Parts: sequence; C-alpha cells; structure tokens
Amino acid sequence: MGDFLRVLTDNRSLFVDGFLTTVKLFAIASASCLLWGTLLAAMRVSPIPALRVFGGVYVQLVRNTPLTLLFAFMVFGVPKLEINISFFRSACIALLVYTSAFVCEVVRSGINTVDQGQGEAARAIGMTFIQVLALIVLPQAFRAIVPPLVSVLNALLKNTTVAAGFSVLEAGAIPAYLSERGEKQTPTLIWITIGFLVLVFPLVSTQRVLERRWRGSR
Repeated sequence: MGDFLRVLTDNRSLFVDGFLTTVKLFAIASASCLLWGTLLAAMRVSPIPALRVFGGVYVQLVRNTPLTLLFAFMVFGVPKLEINISFFRSACIALLVYTSAFVCEVVRSGINTVDQGQGEAARAIGMTFIQVLALIVLPQAFRAIVPPLVSVLNALLKNTTVAAGFSVLEAGAIPAYLSERGEKQTPTLIWITIGFLVLVFPLVSTQRVLERRWRGSR
C-alpha cells in the first residue's frame, strides 16, 4: 500500500500537469465539437442539396478515418503546408474534427424524433428553416439525445489519451514518463484509471440531472 501511494505522492506534479492538460483538451474539444456537430446536423436536414451532400460526405469520411490518422495529419502533415501550430492545438483540432461527426449523427437522430407537424406548422406561419430549427426542433431534440450525447463525450474524454503519442503531455503520457523514472506500471495505471473515473463522474451526474429535470417538465 505504501508503494502504491508513493507513486502518486512522489510524482504529484506530473499527475497534476497531465490531467490538467487532459481537462483542457476535453473542454476545448467538447465545446467545439458540440457546436460544429450541431451545425453539421443542421446541414444534413437542410433543404439545400449542397449542404446535405457536404454534411453526409463529411460524416461518412471522418467516421471511417482512424483518429490516429487525423492526429498524424495535424502533427506531421500540416507543418508541411508551412502552417505553424502547436501540438496542443493540433490535438484539439483532430479531436474536434473526429468527434463532431459522431455528435452530428446523435443530434440528427434527435431531430428525427421531433414531430414533423410542428415544423410544418411553424413554416405555415412564416418562420424560416433556421428559426424552426433553433426555436422549435433543436430544444426538443436535445432533450431526447442526452444519454447518447454523454456517451460520445465520454468517448472523447478517453480519446484524449491518443494525444500522448503526438508529444502532448496529458494523462495518457504519464506511464511512459514514470517508466523512465523506474516506477512500477501497475500502480501508475490504477491511479490514471481513478483519475478518469473522477473526470467521468460529473458527466454522468449532469446526464442524470438533465434527464430528471426534463422528464418532470414534460
């Protein structure tokens, strides 16, 4: 037990820095992909054919592309285009591009649960497509997609560990650093697991609170 606690106490700064970077990656990528994913979903149900095609091609292409390949392109390919960008920003963009495709499909499934008659009634009184989507459809859609959306965000949190392979010091990089210091890997991995459980707990709690609140308001 003493060795188990020592791994954490002796390397406290490394654990703190690693998980702080993980939280920053998750916060930036999650906020960005929720916005971009929702816009993609709007494109996929848009009356404009070009937008529907763009949204469909984007989702199909990105969902079938490995996340590590997106990271590799951002870290090694983008600099070849003479675009200077930090490893952290590259990781944020890769996570944004990848996760937004999954957010798009979740939001689109929520849009499909809304009765079409409501949209038709709104258009009949002169509301535009954007107004119908923003004021009537999306508020109801988000109530229906809380569980799958939280699952996507949980996957995003875990996917931040991929950044460790591309020179970003986050939680997934901790084992390699401690291995160089001669620390045992089993306690290290257990502490990292505990750290991720702590990070996941607020997401699950938020999901339950929203589900109870919206269930009661129906």
